[in-house]
Amino acid sequence: MDVEDFIAKWAPAGGNERANTQLFLTDLCQLLGVEAPRPTLSDTAQNDYVFERHVIKTEIDGATSNGWIDCYKRGSFILEAKQGSSADLAAVDAGQGYSLRDFFGQTAEDRFKRGMARRDTAAWTGAMQRAASQAEGYAKNLPRSHGWPPFLLVSDVGYCIDVYADFQRNGKGYAPFPDRRRYRITLDELRDKTVRERLAAIWTMPMSLDPSAEAARVTRKIADHLAVLAQGIEAREQDPDRVAAFLMRLLFTMFAEDTGLIPKASFSALLKKVRDRPELLAPQLSQLWEAMDTGGLAFGLGEAGEVVRQFNGYLFKDASALALDQREINVLIDAAASDWRQVEPAIFGTLLERALNAKERAKLGAHFTPRAYVERLVGPTVMEPLRADWEGARTAATLAAEAGDKETARLEVERFHTKLANIVILDPACGTGNFLYVALARLKELEGEVLELLEALGDERYLLELGSHTITPANFHGLEINPRAAQIAQLVLWIGYLQWHFRVNGEDRMPEPPVLRDVRTIIPADALLDWDEKLPEMENGEPKTIWDGTSMKPHPVTGRPVPDHSGRLTVYRYVNPRRQVWPEADFIIGNPPFIGCRRMRKRLGSPYVDTLRSVYGDLSGEIDFVTYWWARSAEQVANGSVRGFGLITTKTIAQSSNRSVLSRYLDPERGGKLYLTFAIPNHPWHDQETTAAVRIAMTAAAAGQGAGRLSSVSLEKRKKGETLLEFEEQVAPINIDLTTGANVAGATSLRANGNICRMGVKMSVTVGCRPPCTARD
Repeated sequence: MDVEDFIAKWAPAGGNERANTQLFLTDLCQLLGVEAPRPTLSDTAQNDYVFERHVIKTEIDGATSNGWIDCYKRGSFILEAKQGSSADLAAVDAGQGYSLRDFFGQTAEDRFKRGMARRDTAAWTGAMQRAASQAEGYAKNLPRSHGWPPFLLVSDVGYCIDVYADFQRNGKGYAPFPDRRRYRITLDELRDKTVRERLAAIWTMPMSLDPSAEAARVTRKIADHLAVLAQGIEAREQDPDRVAAFLMRLLFTMFAEDTGLIPKASFSALLKKVRDRPELLAPQLSQLWEAMDTGGLAFGLGEAGEVVRQFNGYLFKDASALALDQREINVLIDAAASDWRQVEPAIFGTLLERALNAKERAKLGAHFTPRAYVERLVGPTVMEPLRADWEGARTAATLAAEAGDKETARLEVERFHTKLANIVILDPACGTGNFLYVALARLKELEGEVLELLEALGDERYLLELGSHTITPANFHGLEINPRAAQIAQLVLWIGYLQWHFRVNGEDRMPEPPVLRDVRTIIPADALLDWDEKLPEMENGEPKTIWDGTSMKPHPVTGRPVPDHSGRLTVYRYVNPRRQVWPEADFIIGNPPFIGCRRMRKRLGSPYVDTLRSVYGDLSGEIDFVTYWWARSAEQVANGSVRGFGLITTKTIAQSSNRSVLSRYLDPERGGKLYLTFAIPNHPWHDQETTAAVRIAMTAAAAGQGAGRLSSVSLEKRKKGETLLEFEEQVAPINIDLTTGANVAGATSLRANGNICRMGVKMSVTVGCRPPCTARD
């Protein structure tokens, strides 16, 4: 079908949604050059590409009902159809001053024009968003063997198709695709061949649209370039932190060039201009960064210089530049040739830290935490509670708008947005910030839905006054013991935030200066302990040291990595130790360090472990290091200062050595005030120290009592170096050993058996401690 014929036929569409949907989609398939849906079969299991696909919906209370998907293609999409020209007739009758009889008395052309006017109203926007939620509910109830479809489509027949994608296919992250600015495809936009090809690929090769593979490739390539640069510069410079700060300014400048924050291709041209005279680069870089700090003329850009906008004193307060030789400038030119707009912040921080760390460079091409793993925890911890809040606010606003009370509708949405804009997420072991970045990306997606409804409500005053009243990196706080990693985490948040800005607003609308706000929300500090002073422990007149826990070297025989004991850390004693104060937050997420109880002294040193156990004297000395973060997080939720938390821990969190902590907060009979809202008891992970596959647990908790979602790995396979997982879920109260059903781990001794029998004499062996040993050791 010719695109003009298709638009002419369907643009005036009105009337019954169900009568028009199948014909509309059949014509659309013809336009796109893809196969149309097949006839429905009596055997539902074989209906992989049909109209009206039957599903059985299961509610949280176990009740079931029948559902019908308007159009379904297995492994590709679920499509839910609405029709604006019929969906909002009641609202039109109530709020727009003419009756249904008047409406149907008009000509088809008049009905079309009036129908188009009703689209993009609050009622219509709410209906489209609810349809997306309905499609997601259908996806949840598909047969498990089908998996989650990568796409959800919501069509207002004859007007538009909204596209949502979740390439991780875990059902927890459907987001506007390719971004909030372009996810809605109107009929007029079908004239664009690129749009038609993108839509056709959803039918034929949906996973080919996943941008993550290309983003990972670009990010790895950039990290490789930065590693080469760092290695060369460190051979001349004695201060690795100065080298790292210099390279971070360089990489942000390349990002600014590709996004138009400074004139496109201007930095690359500067590098090429001084390639044969490398001594000119350092002074020109310093002057450029001084101009970016305050805003002003950068003499090295362009023929006669370029005026650049103000960034701020956060990144460019120190504008010093290091000298590079010609080979290093060529490496920098190659790095600048990459498309920095495609950097994936969720892995960029990890790779950048390795590139800038001489001890970590060997791991540059090694495994990093997949974004899907992070999403798996951020979703139930942060997004599901907030989306439940949004569903209530959106429903109340839509009902008010349909009743003609737009002011009440606006106030409902404004209240929710104000609450959302003030959300604070804390990662108390944030590393290079990948958990915080993923949370930022998800919250910006939710905020986009909120602002879309405000726009439909005509709330221009509120939208114009948004300013800083929106989600920015200032909403995301972290504690990180490694100062360099803390700096990288702050940079990752800003790059991710600016990427979102350009995806939504395009490069025509630049962020208001200063581009980088002078906020320092990532604090370089120990997350568990604070002290007045730490003094080196002395041994034979010299500071005492231990293996740093990370330095490795190849074994001379096997070639396998083994500890390199030339990498040392000084052992300190702590003056006036106390618990570290955590920033106030609404949610806590993160991935604290995996160190088992028996390895803590080896990795951290006896003075630190003794100090830790003394400060946290109310906790058992047998718990793993990560369990201290679990206890601190649970304590803050229990006292009401935090709404919920979710942490990745060692799998042993569910074992008897750590259960005393979980029992304290989860067992009502022991005064516990929390319950597990989500858990995965046995999830694959990758241990960077041993390069072995290990198992971890994910747990999320909130105040109160109730059922949670226990997700168990049902299928685990490797494909192209990645671990692909499938899960089975149960909704039930989750026990302290991360099971459902009988609470065996919570059983207590019967008093009736007291003084009847005893275990008798047995061997007692003390392992892993130096004399004098304590009972706790």
